[in-house]
Amino acid sequence: MLPLSARPPPACHRFARAAVCYRPGMITRLTGLLEAVEGAAASVRLPGGLALEVLLPAYLARTLATQVGQPVTFHTLAYLEGQGQGTSFLPRLIGFASPAERRFFEVFTSVKGIGNRKALRAMAEPVGVIAAAVQRQDARALIELPEIGRRMADTIIAELKGKLDAFVTDTITEARAGARPAPAPRSDLPPAQRDAVDALISLGETRADAEAKVRRALERAADLDTPERIVAAVFGSVS
Repeated sequence: MLPLSARPPPACHRFARAAVCYRPGMITRLTGLLEAVEGAAASVRLPGGLALEVLLPAYLARTLATQVGQPVTFHTLAYLEGQGQGTSFLPRLIGFASPAERRFFEVFTSVKGIGNRKALRAMAEPVGVIAAAVQRQDARALIELPEIGRRMADTIIAELKGKLDAFVTDTITEARAGARPAPAPRSDLPPAQRDAVDALISLGETRADAEAKVRRALERAADLDTPERIVAAVFGSVS
């Protein structure tokens, strides 16, 4: 597979209900009407009858299955997929929910043995969940992802440990901003601890478990004063 990685500033074409941004040889963002989600691919309709197929991470395909008929924006990555043992190539477009998710994908596919299609199937959980599993070296959690066996889980941890921390931090920032609100009322914990609880909930914990883990981390180190340090302590990697 050959990534199309030219980096001049993108140009954008805007229509009544859609927009496409691209660099030469590379579409970086598109907005249109979500026409269908079939398996791990979405069909996005643009004005004039043009529809683009966009490949999706598994978790995002599940999320969007209930949003057919609504406007959608994807941050995209274009590449050429080899066909016929490399005798020909087909252009493909991958869609992500955010630029950060696209960056995660680029790092994730740097692991030996993880190609684009395999990575999309393996991303059955949000980026923050996978990044947190790598951060705490939780091979068991990675094995639960499609396409990831024990050997591959160990390889991912060995190659990406320390490289995905920013994606866990991004999750904390989103939780602090209210991008992923929790269903239950926030507790009377201090602000830093509340933000840490919300971040853990965004990573898949229940509120009760998240609060318990935060309290245990504070019992071990009472000087933890930021959500980032508290979450790092929960994962056993506080500095």
